[in-house]
Amino acid sequence: MAKMIYTMGEVAGILGENVSAVRYWSNYFERFVKPERNGKGNRLFHPEDIDVLKQIQYLLKTKGMTLEGAMAVLKEERRGVESKVKALEILKGIKADLEAVRKVL
Repeated sequence: MAKMIYTMGEVAGILGENVSAVRYWSNYFERFVKPERNGKGNRLFHPEDIDVLKQIQYLLKTKGMTLEGAMAVLKEERRGVESKVKALEILKGIKADLEAVRKVL
C-alpha cells in the first residue's frame, strides 16, 4: 500500500536530491507542484507532486536544461516528458533486477 502524503525529507530521498533542491523546485515550479502545508508550515507532497518533481529532475539533470527551458517544456509537452520518465524508471528497475541476478550467479 503506497503512502498518500510524503514529507520533504522523504521526497528528497526518493529523488536522491538534497532538501534544498526539492524546496527550490517546488517554489519555482509552483504551477505544477502544489504541496499542502501542515500546521507548522511544512510541505507535504502527494504522489502526483513526486511524479512532477521526477519530470523536473529528468529535464534539469538528465537533459541538462535550464529552469526556464524545463518550465517551457512542462507547459507545452508534459505528457511526453511523463512517458520518458516512466520508461526510464522501468529501465532502471530492470537493470537493478539484472544486477541482482548477476550477483546470484
